[in-house]
Amino acid sequence: MNTDDIKYQNAKQRVARLREFFIHLTVFLIVNLGLFLLDLITSPGSFWFFWPLAGWGIGLTMHALSVIRPRSWVGADWEERKIQEIIENEK
Repeated sequence: MNTDDIKYQNAKQRVARLREFFIHLTVFLIVNLGLFLLDLITSPGSFWFFWPLAGWGIGLTMHALSVIRPRSWVGADWEERKIQEIIENEK
């Protein structure tokens, strides 16, 4: 596999991760809007919809961070970059 193929595969994987995130965001918005409306109809005095919104929001935020900043300091990408850095320093 040449470097163009590798770049293409990496880009394809990144687009797939972005697509998955946007699907997650869409479901989050639709479900939480439904929960909000259900809360208003069934118990207008209390706002219980906030709790699932907050919990799921934390998960959605973590998903967004993993898509926006996919290069982790502990992942395989980090290892490869560190190897290349060490090789460059030894030259």
